Amino acid sequence: MPLAPFTLWRREAVETFALAWPMIIAQLAQMALPTTDILLLGGLGPEAVASGALAVNLYNTFLLFGVGVMSATVPLVARRRGMMRHSVKDLRRTVQQALWVAVAIVLPMWAILWHGEAIFLLLGQDPELSRRGAEFLRIMMWGLLPFFGFVALRSFIAALERPAWTLIVGVSAVPLNAGFGWALIHGRFGLPAMGVNGPALATAVTMAFLFAGLATVLVVERRFRRYHLFGHFWRADWRRWREFWRLGLPIALMIVFETSIFNAAGFLVGLIGTAPLAAHAVTLQIAATTFMIPFGLAQAVTVRVGLAYGRGDDGAMAIAGWTSWWLTVAIMCGTAALFAFAPDLLLGAFLDRTDPKNTETLGFGRSYLAVAALFQIVDGIQATAAGMLRGRHDTRVPMIMALAGYWGIGLTGSIVLAFPLRLEGVGVWLGLALGLGAVAILLTWRWITLSRRPLAPTPGGD
Repeated sequence: MPLAPFTLWRREAVETFALAWPMIIAQLAQMALPTTDILLLGGLGPEAVASGALAVNLYNTFLLFGVGVMSATVPLVARRRGMMRHSVKDLRRTVQQALWVAVAIVLPMWAILWHGEAIFLLLGQDPELSRRGAEFLRIMMWGLLPFFGFVALRSFIAALERPAWTLIVGVSAVPLNAGFGWALIHGRFGLPAMGVNGPALATAVTMAFLFAGLATVLVVERRFRRYHLFGHFWRADWRRWREFWRLGLPIALMIVFETSIFNAAGFLVGLIGTAPLAAHAVTLQIAATTFMIPFGLAQAVTVRVGLAYGRGDDGAMAIAGWTSWWLTVAIMCGTAALFAFAPDLLLGAFLDRTDPKNTETLGFGRSYLAVAALFQIVDGIQATAAGMLRGRHDTRVPMIMALAGYWGIGLTGSIVLAFPLRLEGVGVWLGLALGLGAVAILLTWRWITLSRRPLAPTPGGD
């Protein structure tokens, strides 16, 4: 007897949430790493926060580009599973090529990040903040390669719909990063007192722990061991290598377009002053933390849509996509209310509200959070809609839409509102809201358009 439509939607919601919640918590745990860094730096004063923010802003652009490329693992593995449920060789080849790609992309990244001070000065930042930020960057950047490897392994586990191990390893990394960072700042337990640079080394070591932890699980745990992911690792698969880049590069560029607009906003606010920049860094960290919720949902919907795409099931794809879309709207309404009605609670986690030297920074932070509350819902929609489209291997058109929305509308709006219209930092954040709203509309429209087209026959596996 066929299931009633409501039953289909309810079952999809249950299965999506069962897959998504460990991913969301794991994403929040990973977001806690840079959040912890900012918290630790906050105890050293606004100058330490500002220099650390410069480093993290530039670093995150490269990190998230790599995360985007590695994220191609999810739709590739999910589609293969939809086509051939018990495939082993295809899945192993995909993950191995992801690890090859991780090595290929990190080498030029290291070369560029090593010259962080020159980049900061070129962007008009304060010379002393640029020098200190570059020192931070030269230490933290060594964690990129293990983190990219971790993302590839995490994506594989997500596509198998077994995200619990990623949750366990990711949550375990948070106290390691916080404790190690604190000890390195103050020179505890026989470690050197590195001051501002302590959290940078702690983050790099923690990222190595993430990769080692997940790799150990995949080698030891019975359900993953049969894939032999690291067996014959040296064997190339150039067709799959090209397929990985074809899908992953637009994902990476789309993520970079989004994150770099926030980084560009940081540089714009840096032209206004140190206190506005410190407030921007804290507010951005809060907004980025709540963004991990739709980011986790986006991973889940990519898997769910990808499995249906591999089976050639149009109806299941539509239900999977719209279920996550509406879940995102509901959740982000809650975060918007938190931003609007409890700004001091959020800011107080990063800055001591009783310290007079933080008064100006707190004032700017309240204004920025009020604007951030406006775009919580559209920010969540654009993330989830992108995940929906990736599930059906549609990445190039969304990339173009992201470029137009973030840089054509968002950056232009930020510059005009901040400087000619003299709204300064608030204007920068209003411009961000315009850009996010535009991308949310465009990506949702793209999903609706594709949903009206019948799927082409699915090709066979290797």
